[in-house]
Amino acid sequence: MLGKTPERLENIAPFYVMSLLATAKEMEAAGQDVIHLEVGEPDFRTPDAIVAAGIEAMQQGRMGYTPTNGILELREAIAAFYQTTLGVSVDPARIFITPGASGALQLAMLACLDTDEALLLTEPGYPCNRHIAQAMGIDTQLCELDEETAYLPSVSQLETAATEQTGALLLASPGNPTGSVIPDQLAQDMSALCNRRQWHFIMDEIYSGLVYDGAAAKTILSIHPNAWVVQSFSKYFQMTGWRLGWLIVPPGYESAVSKLAQNLYLSAPTIAQYAAVRAFQPDVLALLETRKSVLETRRDFLVSGLDAIGFRVVAAPDGAFYVYADVSKYTNDSLAFCQELLESTAVAVAPGLDFGGANAATTVRFAYTQGQDRIKEALYRMEKFVQARPI
Repeated sequence: MLGKTPERLENIAPFYVMSLLATAKEMEAAGQDVIHLEVGEPDFRTPDAIVAAGIEAMQQGRMGYTPTNGILELREAIAAFYQTTLGVSVDPARIFITPGASGALQLAMLACLDTDEALLLTEPGYPCNRHIAQAMGIDTQLCELDEETAYLPSVSQLETAATEQTGALLLASPGNPTGSVIPDQLAQDMSALCNRRQWHFIMDEIYSGLVYDGAAAKTILSIHPNAWVVQSFSKYFQMTGWRLGWLIVPPGYESAVSKLAQNLYLSAPTIAQYAAVRAFQPDVLALLETRKSVLETRRDFLVSGLDAIGFRVVAAPDGAFYVYADVSKYTNDSLAFCQELLESTAVAVAPGLDFGGANAATTVRFAYTQGQDRIKEALYRMEKFVQARPI
C-alpha cells in the first residue's frame, strides 16, 4: 500500500534538537536575536589554510572519484598523526576516509555485526547512533547511566544490559551529551570485557582532540589494538559541513569494509579529502590548539554561570563542547522546557529527551559553541526566565 513505511522505522524517534534549530532559524529570519547553544557547531571558521587547500584542489581539477578508502596522501597524514601525537602505529591500509563520522559508524556496524547480533550502547548518548542501527535492522541494547556512576558505564552495568545476542559494544570518549572522558582504568576494563565476551569494540573518538585541564588526547587503540575507531573532521579540525570522517578497522577487515564502502557511497567527498591533508600541518594544528583553549575558557564560564542560576551540572565536562545539566528544579519535561525557553528568551538549547537515559525528562545539554559574550547574554536571559517560573 502506498505510504506505508518499513516496520523497522517505527521506533526511530525524531532528533528533537533539529526541530528546535528550525524554529530558531525562523525566529532569526523574523529579526530576533537568537543565541545558539543547541547544536554542536562551534562559531570558528574552518582554518583558512584548509580552505585554501580545497580551492587549490578544485583549481587543479582534482574533482573525480578517489579510491574507496580515500586518497593515500590523507591516510598517510592520519597515520603519521596517530604515531606522533598519540603514540600509536596504524597502517594506512586500515584507515578508511568516509562521508562524515556517520558514514564511518555505518561501515563499522555493518562490517562487524551479523543479522542475529545486537549492538550494546549507553544512554544518555548521541541518539543517531541508535537510530542508524535500527534503520539498518540491527537490534540495539541500552545500558542506562546516571549520576551514581558519573554517567560512565561499569562492567557490571554493561553485562546486565547484554545478552547472548550482543556482538559489539559502542562507547564514546569524550561523550555527547556529557563531555565525560573514559578514564584509562575503565577503558582497560572495557577492553577486557570485550575480549572476554568476544565482542567487537567500537569507540567514537570524534571529540578526542578536545580534552581539557591539561589532559592529552588519547585513542582506545593504545589499549585495545583491534578496536573500531570512528573519527570526524568536524569537531577538533573544525571542518563542519565538509562531510568528512574516517574509520580505523581491525587488521583483516580491510576487504570487507572496502566492499561495503564501494556499494554504499563509492568514495568520500573528493575536495574535502585534499583540503583535509592540510589540517595535519604544524601551523594548522597550532591554531586548533589555540581554539581549544578558547573552548576551555568558555566551558569554565558556562559551568559557573549555570550553577549560579540553578542548573546543576551532573557530569564532569572534561572534553567536547557540551555541559549536561539537571533542570528538575524547574521542569519534568525537558522538551517543553527547551521550547518555552526558546520562545520566551530566544536561547536555544537541547533537551535531554534527545539523548535518552533515566533522567532524559529533567536534563538539558548546553553547547559552548558561541563566544563568551554571547554565553553571558544567554545566561542573563535564562536567569530572568527561571526567576519568573513557579518552582
